[in-house]
Amino acid sequence: MGIVRAMRYDTPGPQAAQPIGVFDSGVGGLTVLRALTRVLPREDFLYLGDTARLPYGAKSPASVSRYALQCARVLVDQGIKLLVVACNTASSVALPALREAFPGLPVLGVVQPGARAACERTRAGRIAVIATESTVQGGAYHKAIQRIRPDAEIRSRACPLFVALAEEGWIDGPLVEGVVGEYLQPLFREFGSHGPDSLVLGCTHFPVLAAPISRVAGPDVAVIDSAATTAAQVADYLERTGLCKAEKSQPKTSEGGVHFMATDGASRFARVAGIFLGRELTPDHVQIVDL
Repeated sequence: MGIVRAMRYDTPGPQAAQPIGVFDSGVGGLTVLRALTRVLPREDFLYLGDTARLPYGAKSPASVSRYALQCARVLVDQGIKLLVVACNTASSVALPALREAFPGLPVLGVVQPGARAACERTRAGRIAVIATESTVQGGAYHKAIQRIRPDAEIRSRACPLFVALAEEGWIDGPLVEGVVGEYLQPLFREFGSHGPDSLVLGCTHFPVLAAPISRVAGPDVAVIDSAATTAAQVADYLERTGLCKAEKSQPKTSEGGVHFMATDGASRFARVAGIFLGRELTPDHVQIVDL
């Protein structure tokens, strides 16, 4: 698609009837989409998974920003009213570039809502973060949490196998719980005898493993789902800015729809999407786009 030049998005202004755009490097962002459709059932969504170039975590910040701009342009060209960056890596590095390229377009990421929720839920300020290698190394959650709560004790650990388990559909059972334990137990020991009181799921794949993660973490640890907290922030933003679908233009029983797009592999996208969304999706439901 080439270089994305800055454009004014506030002429014409975003309209309440327009869809919400959501993009991710692949399918992990579907957990965010699922949360969004639950809290905003009357809204329409466009979802784009950049499956041809995943994972973003192995790419340079410059490449991630370029990919994010290209994905956003596809969605912006279809008239979205708000953009959700449902990828932790892109949220960590690309938000400034996206806001500069598309002035007037609201752009929300997944890191800040998760960090804010962790600070609200923690009792003693002991916060554990699990994410992908790139997100942990970049320290995005660490920085976001410390801006809100400077006294917080934060420990992070990369859990790369969680992504593979989620995409294979292995989301519960003894094997999965064993893998979860191998990651969480050393992380929790870093806090000493007390352990953490909050655990941030810092990857959009991880919410599908929430059940075994919660069991291993134990009842005293609040598990923070960045997908759910992001959806809540989007809903709040739409309400405050008057961008929700107008009550008078849509009957209360009217439900919105989702249009799925990917940059490669419609069949695999549909198969894995079924796991993340909890409903069947066929390749015919997925439009392949060329960036």
